[in-house]
Amino acid sequence: MEKYERRTGKLGKTKDKKLRSFLKRGDLKSKDAAEKAADAEILLTESNGYLEPENEMEQTYKVKQEDIVANVDLATANKKISLDLPNFGPYSIDYSLTGNYLLLGGRKGHVSSFNWKLGEMGCELQLQETVHDVKYLQNDYECFAVAQKKYVYLYDQFGAEIHQLKHHVGATHLEYLPYHYLLATAGTTGYIKYQDVSTGQLVAELRTKLGNTTALRQNPYNAVLNAGHSNGQVSLWAPNMSTPLVKLLSSRGPVRSISVDRSGNYMAVAGQDKSLKIWDIRRFAVLEEYYSPKPASSTSISASGLLSVGWGSHVQIWKDVLTRSGEKVSAPYMNHLLPGHQVETVRFCPFEDILGIGSTKGFDSMIVPGSGEANVDALEINPYSYATRTGRRETQVKMLLEKLQPDTITLNPNDIGKVDSRSHAERLSASQKQAEEEHQALLDKQKLNALPGTKPANSRLRKMLRKKTKNVVDQRKMRIEHAWEREKQARENIKRKAEGLEVKTTGAAMRRFM
Repeated sequence: MEKYERRTGKLGKTKDKKLRSFLKRGDLKSKDAAEKAADAEILLTESNGYLEPENEMEQTYKVKQEDIVANVDLATANKKISLDLPNFGPYSIDYSLTGNYLLLGGRKGHVSSFNWKLGEMGCELQLQETVHDVKYLQNDYECFAVAQKKYVYLYDQFGAEIHQLKHHVGATHLEYLPYHYLLATAGTTGYIKYQDVSTGQLVAELRTKLGNTTALRQNPYNAVLNAGHSNGQVSLWAPNMSTPLVKLLSSRGPVRSISVDRSGNYMAVAGQDKSLKIWDIRRFAVLEEYYSPKPASSTSISASGLLSVGWGSHVQIWKDVLTRSGEKVSAPYMNHLLPGHQVETVRFCPFEDILGIGSTKGFDSMIVPGSGEANVDALEINPYSYATRTGRRETQVKMLLEKLQPDTITLNPNDIGKVDSRSHAERLSASQKQAEEEHQALLDKQKLNALPGTKPANSRLRKMLRKKTKNVVDQRKMRIEHAWEREKQARENIKRKAEGLEVKTTGAAMRRFM
């Protein structure tokens, strides 16, 4: 029941009786909901079915796809598809929110959207220019974005061009935040831009100051963008901040790929130096570090926590690499080979035990037992509601009503709307307290060592210095007083001369001989 409980505030410090009763009722409702959610787990009887060897001599990574297809049911065997498109690759791929539709984008301009389960073609385009990345937008398959040679374009389900995003120049990576209706782009210009696809407004334009963006992936838990750069750093971005939330140094070369698991706790980063690091985002620490024979071109994490890595012509799936700390996994869970072709993109299909592979050959799918979600939460994303036109319309209206604002994107979304009752001193960490004490000591030292002739910024300090230096003989002060006396005497002489009176001559004793 602990994973369903939410953190509550302290009611003892609340003096308002009305607010106290309101918070108490909210906590009781939350506790009751957690108990019902824990009881409902009894009905979730499905479990992830992994490959299990019969003895210690057998290894799961030696099982080939032909053996799996020959031993599974006909419906699962038909999900293993292969498309030979060698003239337009390498291909970038993307699955829709429900996993029913597949979007292919060839580097030489070929774009195709279709229902891969039923084999129904949606649209097929030949843009005759470079295509860097493709991404499905809201409402399953009815709209998708294509990052082309210069700008980003939006197309509908029939392949008609809807809009040209001229603000997004040089974009090579696309990400879509479905709960915020935001399309994020990054590329060669060093900017990360957010576009609201429901209103058409450019929400944010952030300058990274880290050069070319080589990888981009969102955190499904809090919608924070994780961007990889050519200097080996990984930066975390939110549209309401002009500076990165966090910056991490992950590799000694450019970052090739980033993937984040659904819980938002772990991140896999592949670099040009052949490294693959597993990060714990909660502590921003490296759990384990692996190496591949060649730099990994793409990574992806499934709903059950399986990690797929594509390097060269190989695709490897690793199990339990996100949960083990201090103990490396010696062998992969599964292995797949594409002879004579280079892997470009790997993506797990939502709600299915399928891994999509985009390569220079075209597209291949791989059956990965245990990679899909066994118990689907239909209240979040229902893959069956998009089967009819009415279901798609109702789902779109509901998601528009529940649309989140860009200000809600933060590292810890559970703190939104909560008031921290701790004092300022209690909220400070040990490093912040030390920095504040050093700053206060520096200010005190400046007050003691301030020069008498300087003008302090604080009015209280100015009064203190005035009292302190009142009876002190200052050469600068004496020069100012003498100058003021001479000016006063000169004005009086001019006035007496105009009235015809005798002008007073004062000064040195030898002046009368001049």
